[in-house]
Amino acid sequence: MKSPIAYFLEWEKKTPNQVFLRQPKGKTWKEITYKETAIEVRKLLQVLKDMGLKKGDHIGILSKNCYHWIIADLAISLGGYISVPYYASLPKDQLKEVIEKSDIKLLFAGKLDEWGNKGEALHDELKVIKFPHYEGNAKVDLGEEWEALMKDKDEAKDYTLPELDELWTILFTSGTTGSPKGVMLNYSNIAVVFRDEEKYNTLGVNELKEFRFFSFLPLNHVAERIVIEGAALYKGGSISFGESIDTFVDNLKDTQPTVFFAVPRIWSKFQSGIFGKIKPEVVNTLLSVPLISSLFRAKLKVALGLAEAKIVLTGAALTPVHLKKWYRKLGLNLREVYGATEACGAVTLTPKDELSDVNAGKPIAGSKIKIEDSTGEIIYFSEQNMQGYYKDPEKTAEILKDGWIYSGDKGRIDKNGSLHIVGRVKDAFKTEKGKYVTPNPIEENLLKSDLLEQACVVGLTTPQPIALVNLSENGLKKDRKQITTDLKQHIDVVNQNLANYEKLSTIVITKEPWSEQNKLLTPTLKVKRNKIDDKYMNKYLNWHRESENIIIES
Repeated sequence: MKSPIAYFLEWEKKTPNQVFLRQPKGKTWKEITYKETAIEVRKLLQVLKDMGLKKGDHIGILSKNCYHWIIADLAISLGGYISVPYYASLPKDQLKEVIEKSDIKLLFAGKLDEWGNKGEALHDELKVIKFPHYEGNAKVDLGEEWEALMKDKDEAKDYTLPELDELWTILFTSGTTGSPKGVMLNYSNIAVVFRDEEKYNTLGVNELKEFRFFSFLPLNHVAERIVIEGAALYKGGSISFGESIDTFVDNLKDTQPTVFFAVPRIWSKFQSGIFGKIKPEVVNTLLSVPLISSLFRAKLKVALGLAEAKIVLTGAALTPVHLKKWYRKLGLNLREVYGATEACGAVTLTPKDELSDVNAGKPIAGSKIKIEDSTGEIIYFSEQNMQGYYKDPEKTAEILKDGWIYSGDKGRIDKNGSLHIVGRVKDAFKTEKGKYVTPNPIEENLLKSDLLEQACVVGLTTPQPIALVNLSENGLKKDRKQITTDLKQHIDVVNQNLANYEKLSTIVITKEPWSEQNKLLTPTLKVKRNKIDDKYMNKYLNWHRESENIIIES
């Protein structure tokens, strides 16, 4: 088994002139080879040594994805330091909380949408190195300049590769279910992922002829860290980045990755983007006509930037079945990944040769899964499982028992060995009638409407559950009368197969779209149910009592 940094140094020797990192600026790309990257990494390591950092010190990274992020991460590993990356979008108070919890000695601050008052979250003793400024992004107003520190710096020569039993990184959870927790992962955890992929070819990356990766989901999230950064280092591939939201599609089209991972909301936005240019009924008709469907399908895949994508993954939240079926018409088989930060990535995955609508796939090689009889909770065992939560033995003991992770997710295993996620154990709520409602399957059916982008079924204070929703781009283009008519029909369809106590009384289109900024979505774009309740609960009963069952919040 080998660590990511060990693979990186091997590729420097084997393929020094192979392009490793690609950073766009306008219509041009800055390309950096493995050799050039390695020189930068060793120079940066010498900078860290000269600043007095010692092996085992914790170093934070606060930045959107960019090539400096990867160089910083590799230098941290090469020096035997421990990386603690944060979500770039964290507001001051949340940033202060995770910095205090993680004991970092230095922070890399880089490509950010906003800086504002984030500097107030940093304590006086904390050293800061700021990445070179990325045009169109915020300017960090404190810390030492990367370029000034690196100028004329010699490459570090005194270093040893980390042992597999040493701590590699601390990844903070997104805080969906409370305060963020620092997941400790050793180098052995990620080395197991590479070892098992080599042995079992679970993902299928070993069958690829080219290894092009596109990095846009947060690199501090375990999925992006493993599937993009990790897999690129494992196979000696290239990583391309996006410049901004406005250039995202063009950057993706220029890259044409062979491996692509996105969360369900991104897949939904891609579909909405197509439907915004061509009516859904026209798209679906063209995809069903034998003589022209293959040509039309090919053009759509080129336009999406996925013409050469051989491994297409979806995860972080459950992907609606109707979305998977639609992408399959395009020739894109969205393979579901179910995992966790605590598991250093995947626990289950749709097998590479399987066209499946089961929502979580099958256990990956080396993972064992069970369902707790009393609660229906999914528990799993793997060599990838975390070492524990940093400086939180009580929370560790709650979730990690005899090597098994208690996921907090509720599920079942079918006769084919596939895992079905029902929801969170604690997501079920009791209505005023005293009946428990599990919201997740109802939400999945709601989101079959292309008018909707987000849905949250609630009802702690109501006789019947109600649904709060956000409109999709397609929905926002419709007039109020059409939206009301279509959703009246849709609520009837959704309610058809529900027990009486589960039937939705009302759909409420909230005035304010949910976002990470208003704290109603996590950085991975999952709904924070407790925050939804905090914001809207005092209105639930009045909405339920309205004479109309479709309400547009004013």
